[in-house]
Amino acid sequence: MIPSQPGGDRGALEDGPVVRVLVAMSGGVDSSVAAALVAEAGHEVVGVTMKLWGGPSDQGCCSVADVGGETPNPCIECNRHLKFDRLTTRAAALGFDAVATGHHARVTVGSDGVCRLRRGVDGAKDQSYVLYMLGREALAGLLLPVGELTKAEVRRRAAALGLRTADKPDSQDVCFIQSRSGRAGFLAERLPLRPGTVVDAAGSVLGTVPAVQLVTIGQRRGLGGAGGTEPRYVLDVDVEGATVTVGDRRQLAVRDQPLRDLDWTSGPVASSHEAPLEAQVSAHGRAQPAVVVPAPGSAPGARGPAVLRWIEPQRRVAAGQAVVLYRGDVVVGGALAA
Repeated sequence: MIPSQPGGDRGALEDGPVVRVLVAMSGGVDSSVAAALVAEAGHEVVGVTMKLWGGPSDQGCCSVADVGGETPNPCIECNRHLKFDRLTTRAAALGFDAVATGHHARVTVGSDGVCRLRRGVDGAKDQSYVLYMLGREALAGLLLPVGELTKAEVRRRAAALGLRTADKPDSQDVCFIQSRSGRAGFLAERLPLRPGTVVDAAGSVLGTVPAVQLVTIGQRRGLGGAGGTEPRYVLDVDVEGATVTVGDRRQLAVRDQPLRDLDWTSGPVASSHEAPLEAQVSAHGRAQPAVVVPAPGSAPGARGPAVLRWIEPQRRVAAGQAVVLYRGDVVVGGALAA
């Protein structure tokens, strides 16, 4: 754990005693600058890279068997199970005091001494969404040096330091998906892809898709001729029944979104129509006001099912996608869409 003063910001690396820091190096500009900033602050730095995928890849951490017709976020599951589980455990075993990464987010310490995860300064590059699963203990041992910088500032720092990553383009793809075969090729090598029937809400057959496992909620393209006078969107995917249900934009909107595995960062946070939280359902999506309704009979603060009730109807979220809860710029919890 890193000693911190209440009210302090983890971006202020020069505060406090010298510590040993293991920096997760991705090969990009953000982690390169993160390592440089930690070293400049006088701390002992060791960089480490992770082999995230055991199979052939030219670009990994997720089990295809765990997908089951859902649309998971691989980066979130990598953070949950590898970067902030196995890596931090290994760092502690090797005697490091902290782990640092190049994520655009911030960790601050409140007057109550509690570490909180906040959005990064650069709103366009904020990555707090993919770190929502981090609890108090993980945050207490985490440094996010570039969270206080914009991406442009990070690149200027890298250039001033003479780092070869200064002009390296940002990674846009899932690290273990090969550029040659893409997502379809990756899955086809690991599970039998099943053709599916496309139907409307009344059950009328409109077309077919070559692989029902490659279809997700909200999808508009590649629906096998299920066109019409107005755009059609995927409303539901039944992998077992090999059926894709489509409808119009109005049918895609919902007031209530079922959740599972709801977890609060520092205890449950109350919400109401008058004082809602904000829920974000994709890495770069816009957070929208909503109220969290606990499942009947659930214990306060317990990890489990709930319902997210939007103040205004929103597009339904594909099962497996993360729903991250904010109050202001602070991450207060998150869940997976059910």
